[in-house]
Amino acid sequence: MTDMLVRLYALPPVEPHLQQLAALGIACRRPEAYERSAVLAFVRASFPRWEDELTVTLSRSPATCYVAARAGTVLGFACYHATRPNFFGPTGVDEAERGRGIGTALLLLSLHAMAAEGYAYAIIGSVGPADFYARAVGAIPIPGSDPGIYADRLPPPSA
Repeated sequence: MTDMLVRLYALPPVEPHLQQLAALGIACRRPEAYERSAVLAFVRASFPRWEDELTVTLSRSPATCYVAARAGTVLGFACYHATRPNFFGPTGVDEAERGRGIGTALLLLSLHAMAAEGYAYAIIGSVGPADFYARAVGAIPIPGSDPGIYADRLPPPSA
């Protein structure tokens, strides 16, 4: 899967997305250190291949990830500066909650945070839904980036 490039100085605003989700009782924010276990449990159950990268982002203060939650239940997450500085991802939303705009809000929160750190561009690593990223933030494929930094990935430990 190819990497994509995003211009951080031309991002759409995140506030309308957050307001839309708030009307549904969904809040998007950085997790606190004392919520690490809850966020890791969600990722371990739904996206186990990404637990290592999430762990890195939760070890920072402030965390370099965002979560979406409703009534104390994690619905999705998005990471940045996990595998490499200036990389967005991994990210995931509970399958039953997709289509509500959670992924877009988490993406925009992360990219705006990167822009606030002074980055002009961000890389979305090893993209799955390229059309989503192109529509949401104008991301474009980076030629020659497949498989990129993930070429020699070690297999996960056997269960």
